[in-house]
Amino acid sequence: MSEETASRVCLSQRAHWAAEQAISFLMAQGVENRDVISLAAGLVDEQTLPVALCRDLLNELLSDDRTARGALQYGTTPGAEALRSEVLKHLARLEGGIVDDLGVAADQVVLSTGSQQLLTSLADVLLDPGDICLVSAPTYFVFLGVLNGVGARTVAIPSDDQGMRIDLLADELERIAARGELNRVKLIYVVSDFENPSGISLSAARRQQVVDLAKRWSTEQRIFVLEDAAYRELRYEGEPLPSVWSFDQDRDTVILAQTFSKSFSPGVRVGFGVLPRELVAPVCNRKGNEDFGSAHLNQQLLNLALKSGRYQQHVQQVCQGYRSKRDAFLAALATEFRDLPEVHWVHPKGGLYVWMTLPDAVATGFNSTLFQSAVKEHKVMFVPGELGYPSTRNEDVVCRNQMRLSFGVQPVDGLQEGARRLAAAVRQQLR
Repeated sequence: MSEETASRVCLSQRAHWAAEQAISFLMAQGVENRDVISLAAGLVDEQTLPVALCRDLLNELLSDDRTARGALQYGTTPGAEALRSEVLKHLARLEGGIVDDLGVAADQVVLSTGSQQLLTSLADVLLDPGDICLVSAPTYFVFLGVLNGVGARTVAIPSDDQGMRIDLLADELERIAARGELNRVKLIYVVSDFENPSGISLSAARRQQVVDLAKRWSTEQRIFVLEDAAYRELRYEGEPLPSVWSFDQDRDTVILAQTFSKSFSPGVRVGFGVLPRELVAPVCNRKGNEDFGSAHLNQQLLNLALKSGRYQQHVQQVCQGYRSKRDAFLAALATEFRDLPEVHWVHPKGGLYVWMTLPDAVATGFNSTLFQSAVKEHKVMFVPGELGYPSTRNEDVVCRNQMRLSFGVQPVDGLQEGARRLAAAVRQQLR
């Protein structure tokens, strides 16, 4: 064996599948271009972070030595029992009922390091290489990276202003069954409220329909629906919709994933899943291999916030702030793009993003003239819309003339200036 061969690093197939994540490139761009106004970062507004509240909660938590030692000790893989019970009360409030109405117990709640860890664990336990996950187009591009990382085949289902097209989902399931591959379909993934990146919510009728379809086609094995409700609590107008999970009367098909990162604090980093009973042990076994319990102190802090009612008060303040920023950003876009009627965007009723569509001829990808000009010349950054489309299949549904714009991080004057710079960059390309 040669010295060169012996020193070669041989990575796993999964390491190759997970390579070159777009999120890493975007974060690097933000660091390297400090003078750029980022409309790309999906971070929360620092002004919304509950500094004083967390200080008070920690003081309360650590004031008694016995309680403090318990909080500073290891927790359990599924998470603190007190918080899991409190999460059920929180979920009951969101669903407009009481805990007894939910039809699940606290042992079906698994706490995770943000919802991202839960999404990753679910992909690990459900998907073998070559298995199929159906997603709306566009959808959360970081989860697309997770699917790539386990070697899954991701099939994009076009969406409209009511979310994933259920008729096209049904057609795709028909085609998969005709090919004899229905046994490879394991998951349907939907971001139910104010989807990242489009800002669109799945309509109430379609929430029922996606559950019905999953059950109808679960003839060879269970097809699960994974409802990612990360932005559920960031609603600025309109009435709340019932969760997709609420339409699963048997509680055996829909996996509900939520997080407190957007509504409370990403630094606290607590998410949760409500799982069909058959998935609790597999997910905990997988999660136990990684951390045998997410940060216990953080879970105790959040438990106090929920139990005291101070969490709910904080969310109201967060929504008020984001509503003002959203309105200011939409007004700025209307002003700066008023002479470009061929450019249009979604008016989001919640969440952190505005989804913009340019004329077909204007590409927005990392290598496009527009992206390079926007960052280097006009000093403004966005997320290329094509990242929200799977690259492995359904190439015909990928749109390359869209972009995701975040109003979460920038102050109002930054949003206004960002809109001005972006319009200048687009206008230059259209000329």
